[in-house]
Amino acid sequence: MSGYGEYLRQLLRPLRIYELEGTANGGELDAQGAALDEAADVLEEIQREMLVSTAQDRGLEAIEVLLARKPVTDQLEMRRAALAALLRIGGDSFTLAAINDNLKGCGVNAVASETGLPGRVEVSFPDVAGIPSNLEELRAIIESILPAHVEITYVYQYATWAILEQLFDTWDDIEQVHPTWKEMEVMEAG
Repeated sequence: MSGYGEYLRQLLRPLRIYELEGTANGGELDAQGAALDEAADVLEEIQREMLVSTAQDRGLEAIEVLLARKPVTDQLEMRRAALAALLRIGGDSFTLAAINDNLKGCGVNAVASETGLPGRVEVSFPDVAGIPSNLEELRAIIESILPAHVEITYVYQYATWAILEQLFDTWDDIEQVHPTWKEMEVMEAG
């Protein structure tokens, strides 16, 4: 028995004028209830997919079609956050806090900071040693979020002697690992 079919029976039962079980009346209620159940399922899906915070597939795809940039992630929660951030970009989203919020929301592991010089910002990639592997994709997203008149300097983090001293006690310890200079540049303290 369908959910709405039972609901219709409960509505009619107090009247005591209908035979609701095993009759044509009961069959009609089941048919109408099944149709109402289908309509409720469609409406539930529409309601879920119309909000970025609850959309799962079709709703997210429909929003992505409207935007020039796409999220850099396929994970559902991060994709929702990225789309929400992309939708927030507007004329008033050029404060440093709003820019960093948009970068984070787009799934970009980058932080913009002021340099003290007018029209210039630095963008760094925290928790990434060296140059990010998908730098071109990240640059395209960053440059579409930051105002066009702002000069961007990209800052990359490399291992310092202090980090190497945390990782190794002596130069001999380093030589036992046989790292290349490139590998040493991106070593991170644990």
